[in-house]
Amino acid sequence: MEASRKRQVKADLALLFVAFFWGITFVVVQDALADITPYYFLALRFLMAVMFLAAIYRGNLSRINLSALRSGIFIGLFLFGGYAFQTVGLKYTGPATAGFITGLAVVMVPLFSALLYRHMPRPFVIAGVTCATLGLGLLTLQGGTLNLGPGDLLILCCAICFGLHIIMVGRYAGQHDPVLLAIVQIATVSAISFVFALALEHVPTQITTRLWIAFLITAIPATALAFLIQNTVQRYTSATHTAIIFTMEPVFSAITAHLLGREILTTVQVAGCLFILAGMLVAELKGE
Repeated sequence: MEASRKRQVKADLALLFVAFFWGITFVVVQDALADITPYYFLALRFLMAVMFLAAIYRGNLSRINLSALRSGIFIGLFLFGGYAFQTVGLKYTGPATAGFITGLAVVMVPLFSALLYRHMPRPFVIAGVTCATLGLGLLTLQGGTLNLGPGDLLILCCAICFGLHIIMVGRYAGQHDPVLLAIVQIATVSAISFVFALALEHVPTQITTRLWIAFLITAIPATALAFLIQNTVQRYTSATHTAIIFTMEPVFSAITAHLLGREILTTVQVAGCLFILAGMLVAELKGE
């Protein structure tokens, strides 16, 4: 039992590292979208990520089978849905509201898990989820109200997709080579993004230096390595733990924006960060 607990703690720390990279790249992505349309950015970002993994782990590619291919594509559909709904939804709603609704995936994961696996989370996990959700509200809904419009509903679909992605990774991660599972997922997102980009957007005429930097930062640590880590370690922790840990993404994003002078954190926002951290710690120390 002690060895299992140590593996879970290491897994949770690795997932926290993933949330850290996703959080600090928010400003980078925001700047990059001034030079390129959203679907082309996603398509090229995920293409670079899959090329990086394929080059490093080319020996693993010979072991791919139909089962791993099906599972990776299936999980990749939810991953694409999360990014696509979020990207389109941000055209019609504010980033604060979008951040809060996206973060509601932390609530959806234990609910979906309970429905799919008929397994209710423990009280401390429920407390951690509640605390993290309250923190998300304090962090992201500054000075506004949550009035659901078309864009907000799209972001809600994004949260559902991200929640289901976490659950499906937990379901299939132990059945396949994590490298192959990550490569197929990432390739799926890139392929579908290219289809939408060709249908809806103009081909970018140039790749600026700022855009190259954004691709390098987001494609390798924030995509290739992040999803490789998630597919490798999530078998050692629960989907609910993963969702709670990922609520640290907007915390790292807010801190990064503050340090770069893009945004000044208010007292209430700092309190929101502390609530999220408290929710994560409650679930980690007393939860599943």
